[in-house]
Amino acid sequence: MSLKPYPEYKASGLLWLGEIPAHWDAVRLKQVAQVGPSKSEARRFLEANTPVAFLPMERVGIDGRVTATEMRPISEVWNGFTYFRRSDVLIAKITPCFENGKGACLATLPTDVGFGSTEFIVLRAGPSLMPEFLYRVSTLSEFRSLGADAMTGAAGQQRVPPDFVKGFVCGLPPLEDQAAIARFLTHADHRINRLIRAKRRLIELLTEQKQAIIHRAVTRGLDPNVRFKPSGIDWLGDVPEHWEVAPLRRFATKRCDGPFGSGLKSMHYTPQGIRVIRLQNIGHSEFRERDAAYISPEHYASLGDHDVIQGDLLIAGLGDERIPAGRACVAPGNIEPAMVKADCFRFRLNTGRAEPQFVAFQLSATAVNASAILSTGATRQRINLQTTAGRAIAIPPIHEQQEIVVHVTSSLRPLEKAIAQANREIDLLREYRTRLIADVVTGKLDVRGVGLPALDEADTLDDRDTGEDAEVDEMNDSEEATDA
Repeated sequence: MSLKPYPEYKASGLLWLGEIPAHWDAVRLKQVAQVGPSKSEARRFLEANTPVAFLPMERVGIDGRVTATEMRPISEVWNGFTYFRRSDVLIAKITPCFENGKGACLATLPTDVGFGSTEFIVLRAGPSLMPEFLYRVSTLSEFRSLGADAMTGAAGQQRVPPDFVKGFVCGLPPLEDQAAIARFLTHADHRINRLIRAKRRLIELLTEQKQAIIHRAVTRGLDPNVRFKPSGIDWLGDVPEHWEVAPLRRFATKRCDGPFGSGLKSMHYTPQGIRVIRLQNIGHSEFRERDAAYISPEHYASLGDHDVIQGDLLIAGLGDERIPAGRACVAPGNIEPAMVKADCFRFRLNTGRAEPQFVAFQLSATAVNASAILSTGATRQRINLQTTAGRAIAIPPIHEQQEIVVHVTSSLRPLEKAIAQANREIDLLREYRTRLIADVVTGKLDVRGVGLPALDEADTLDDRDTGEDAEVDEMNDSEEATDA
């Protein structure tokens, strides 16, 4: 739709905000919102020990969606947690959640009051401010960048001070304009997210096709006339009769896992140094370069032997039904110097007997069934290093492994190109949404009186992103929970 600027503007006095509509005011948030309301107003719920909503930080996604809330007696959460009320705005104050927008939401609760992580800053809209508009202000990229500049604390554990939030200046429209803006952005969100869902569904279908190609090639081979034998392994089934079935350790010269306990946490990360390979870097038979983390050479020297070199087999020891434990990839050529983190395993293979990429393909292709049998854990699958070393694989002669890798790689190339294109289109949609929100919330575009077509049922469904980004978020949550 075609949107136009407001008829008249005036100077806001702020370089980042520029001009604002002439009938708007430039205000500090503390003038129109309460920051960190006192829980004393909820004491009557404590006297009755009323069940209240409890919201851990990891339940709030990047798009402001709350995945689930728990119910707990208020006496269990009264001390040591952050109090808030329905329709309050929650902002994660700790790095890196604040910068990437994860942990920010408009509190939609099943109860009148709630408690959550101490890493939340709570904002409550006053009479001249709609909670929906206040939430949109908290998502502005300028709010994030300026807040990041104001952070205090040790590296890796920096936090946004409440005084920054109180002193942040934004444009304040009249309530009727706020209502129009909230209505417009809600509608735009649904429509854009519907497009993203369609792209995600395409990626899922292409990924399923990739996995089918890989699974057939690395468990059945390329010869359609080959004879088969029972492998005796549930997750392998019948395999070509000339393939060797043996535990992974038979083909490895060295193996290790990452340091456990307090030896390596996210607080130890530095801007550069030794690359730390984490769960979110281990994809389904492919290494994911995103979310690079490093530690200093001095700290690395204190941790022992966890090194990774080009061609090493990397295996995830933690996952769930959608992102299974036991998936694997190969360390790329640009990785050194590097090491594995907790729940990540490094196997250095005898390349005269086992081609690392073939093994990564097979481990990933059979990970769902294998982890269902080998893993422990009620909510998340966990497989330790010893169990992983004993996991059975089926290996053809080395020349056949190499032929299968070439075949699979060439077969996947057009599918990977299509997936990359769909991901790029998702990125563009997100960029468009971010810019649209910023232009509307800061008054660059006038949405008053804009006619909005009715949303159909598909537009109003749960529109959280799924797929690759969700997998990464899940693994990030694992790391944050382990560190905590």
